[in-house]
Amino acid sequence: MVLAVAWSIEMDIRMCSIEASSEHKEFCSFFETIVEDLTAENWDHPEIGEAMSWLKEVLEYNTPGGKCIRGVTVLTSYRKLVASELQKDDNIRRVLAVGWCIELLQASFVISDDITDHAVIRRGRLPWYKKDGIGMSAVNDACLLESCLYQILKKYCRGQPYYLDLLELFLEISYRTELGQALDLVTSQPGKVDLERFTETRFKAIAKFKTGFYTFYLPVAAAMYMAGIDDEQEHRNAENIFMEITTFYQAQDDYLDCFGDPSVMGKASTDIQENKCTWLVIEALKRVTPEQRRLLEVNYGQDEAEKVQRVKQLYVELDLPTIYRQYEEESYQKLQTLISQHANGLSRDIYLGIAHVLYKRQK
Repeated sequence: MVLAVAWSIEMDIRMCSIEASSEHKEFCSFFETIVEDLTAENWDHPEIGEAMSWLKEVLEYNTPGGKCIRGVTVLTSYRKLVASELQKDDNIRRVLAVGWCIELLQASFVISDDITDHAVIRRGRLPWYKKDGIGMSAVNDACLLESCLYQILKKYCRGQPYYLDLLELFLEISYRTELGQALDLVTSQPGKVDLERFTETRFKAIAKFKTGFYTFYLPVAAAMYMAGIDDEQEHRNAENIFMEITTFYQAQDDYLDCFGDPSVMGKASTDIQENKCTWLVIEALKRVTPEQRRLLEVNYGQDEAEKVQRVKQLYVELDLPTIYRQYEEESYQKLQTLISQHANGLSRDIYLGIAHVLYKRQK
């Protein structure tokens, strides 16, 4: 019986992956419409035409090109939450637009994050601020992209019963994410390595606020509101599940940043140099000898290649790759139990689908 249930769940997950593949294409094809919506007219101010041309370049360089998991999740979630007869063209266009609002927010965060982290590669190419002629003007471009999402939200959703809920949702999630970014920055100040700050509590707080709310909760919460699900308990359940998923995701991200293939990841490893509070350094601190701790203090948060390599070597000596693989298996099983206990039947496969996408990911 257990095997039969497990096989059934696995088949459902595989079907989710197939659906996600076709919906990914559907979602990506709508980006051209978003660009046109934002740049085709000069908003009754023809004198800003050159700024509109600049905006088009900012949009096209920074918004597409990623995995689009957040945006596609709005579409897949909505289709699982509403009856097929409600999935009309106008409704789907609104859902696609809201999905791209999240991708615009993501693009805004990415530009800012690359500047603060001194990133040298993003999605296999130069970060926006590193391009010739851009530099610190990228700060304004990040703000511009975030403003764009509210233009799209107004164009497609104004007049809908869920419009205010979406507005408040985006504003609240943006605020929380920026608080998370602030916590990350004060924890990993350049030249101020303080291993006492690297605690599991701090790690989870940074992951939750900087990543979790906008990556996992926001797409599904938006779909729930658009599907007419505004019950506070339902949203709390979703938030609790996604915060557990977030911890799992961030540990993966930290591991891949250190041990992943940059050509697959589309970005270079920088966590050690940037003095980040990662799952790896926390697990290392649980296991180091006094001598190994001193080694971390001397080499962590430094730019020199040999010092970065010495930290990675310590991680291997502590057998963190094996510990990570054990953690990944245990976390995945814990997630499935949490989902079965707290998700209703209608939304359970949404959470399972996301957990499956993350399980053993390589980028």
